[in-house]
Amino acid sequence: MPMLVDSHCHLDFPDFAGDLDAIVGRARAAGVGRMVTISTRVRRHSEVLAIAERFDDVFCSVGTHPHNAKEEPEISVADLVAHARHPKVVAIGEAGLDYHYHHSPRGMQEQSFRNHISAARETGLPLVIHARDADKDIARILSEETGKGPFPAVLHCFTGSRELAMHAVSLGLFVSFTGILTFKNSQPLRDIAAQLPADRILVETDAPYLAPGPYRGKRNEPAYVIETAKTLAEARGISVDDIARQTTDNFFQLFNKVPRPVLA
Repeated sequence: MPMLVDSHCHLDFPDFAGDLDAIVGRARAAGVGRMVTISTRVRRHSEVLAIAERFDDVFCSVGTHPHNAKEEPEISVADLVAHARHPKVVAIGEAGLDYHYHHSPRGMQEQSFRNHISAARETGLPLVIHARDADKDIARILSEETGKGPFPAVLHCFTGSRELAMHAVSLGLFVSFTGILTFKNSQPLRDIAAQLPADRILVETDAPYLAPGPYRGKRNEPAYVIETAKTLAEARGISVDDIARQTTDNFFQLFNKVPRPVLA
């Protein structure tokens, strides 16, 4: 089968402590050729970067998760841009809006989100967007900011409305799916995934969270991205090989700082 990519995981989380070599090894054995471990706090970016530097096929982002926006109000666009100069830093984020938990005030989330958009625009690196229960404001901010100049971005772990997905695509964004796509009650999400343009879809795990169907309730890991790819292929009526090729090509188009593997 063609190579798969896990475009979003959290290998620095405690769930993986002491087990990283085995986890990366299982991902490689499953055909996952690239992994992006995602930053949630700029202040702790060194921990994420250390993992990316440890493995040739692992890369990372830099950013402040909306849950943590109130912890890092001083993080500036210049700070993000400076971190992004490292060769292993291939994306900005994750940043965005989360109105489900409200761990940070909405105003602070929005300011942080806009700062990350500015950093993505300045660096040309893709912005990884976290959007939960905030479709209207996400759409508004994306429209306003695109009006100031385009920027590459992906709506990660997409669970929003068809309207948000299509609006994002119309602005040039990508949409990424996790193991949630495999859940029995996710037919509306599968319907959205079936309708999106082929050149705008990605797969990810968001590991250690959201393990797909066969592993539900267990710790998720990058090797399991194949399960999401299978479900996405079924929803779109094509082969798993075709989904692997398409989502991997899309990944390298968006995350264009990540080098493609050299085929033997």
